[in-house]
Amino acid sequence: MNPISEYHDYRRYMLDFYEERKRTSAFTWRAFAELAGFVSPSYLKLVCDGKTCLSKPGVSKVAHAMGLTGFDLTYFALLVRFGNAKTDEEKMAAFNELQREARANRVRIIEADAFRYYESSLCPILRELAPLMPLAYPNEIAAKIKHPVAAIDVRNALQFLTQAGFLNRRPDGSYEQTEKAVKGSKEAIPLAIRSMNVEMAELAKRSIENVEPDRRNISGVTMGIDDEAFARITREIDECRHRIVAIANESKHINQVYRLNLQLFPLTDKVIIERKRGKKVRRGGSK
Repeated sequence: MNPISEYHDYRRYMLDFYEERKRTSAFTWRAFAELAGFVSPSYLKLVCDGKTCLSKPGVSKVAHAMGLTGFDLTYFALLVRFGNAKTDEEKMAAFNELQREARANRVRIIEADAFRYYESSLCPILRELAPLMPLAYPNEIAAKIKHPVAAIDVRNALQFLTQAGFLNRRPDGSYEQTEKAVKGSKEAIPLAIRSMNVEMAELAKRSIENVEPDRRNISGVTMGIDDEAFARITREIDECRHRIVAIANESKHINQVYRLNLQLFPLTDKVIIERKRGKKVRRGGSK
C-alpha cells in the first residue's frame, strides 16, 4: 500500500487495506469487521461503499485492526474527520489540521501544493503576472494587482510557486511559467476551488465600481429553463471556456492578467408543474 499521507479519502485507504489483505489471504469483510470488533459483518463494507460514515468510536477500532500507530493513526483520524465533515468550514479546518500534522512529522502531502494554489486568487494571479515583470520587487508586483495585496504575501506566494514547481526562477531572478499542470483529488481540490471562486466573485463585484467599462465585460440574463436546457447551457459554457482559453493561448504580447467568471446559478427553487385536463397548473411548492 502507498503511505497514508498519499490518501485523501479514508474509505479508499480502508478499501486498499482490505484488498491487499484479501490478495494475500482468505480475508473477508466479516473477518475485517470481527478484527475491528464490530458485530455487523457488513458495516465496514457499507462504509467503504460510501453508504454510511465511520463513527468516532469506530475510528480507533478500525485503525487498530489495520495496525496503525503514531502519525499514521493520527492522520487516519483526521482523514475521517475530513471525509465526514458536513460544511466547507469543517472540511477546511480538517484539511489544515492534516497539513499541520504532516509538517510536524516532516511528511509531505502531495495534495497540499494544489490545494494551496487554488485556495485564493493570489497564486493564479502571480503565476500569470510575475513573468510579465522581470526583476520586479514584490512591492512593485503587489502594486499592479487591482485589489490590496501586501508585498510580504507576494514574496511568500512566489516562493511557494517556485518550490512547488508552478514557476521557474531563472538565474537572473526573473520568472517563467512551467508546464506543470495543477491537479489534485476530487476530495480536496473542489473545496479549495470553491474558496477561490467566492473570492473571485467578490473581485468581480468590485470591478463594477473600480474598472472602466471599456476595460471589463459584465453582463447577465435572467431566464426560465428546464433540466434539459440547463444541461445544454452547461455544455455550451464549457465549450465556450475552452475556446476562450485557446484564444488566450494565442496572445503574442501579454501585458495584463484577466479573470473570466462564467456563472450560471438558480435564483428560485423549482416550481412543481402538474398537468390537468391538458393544461399546465403551476404550484408554488418545490422539489
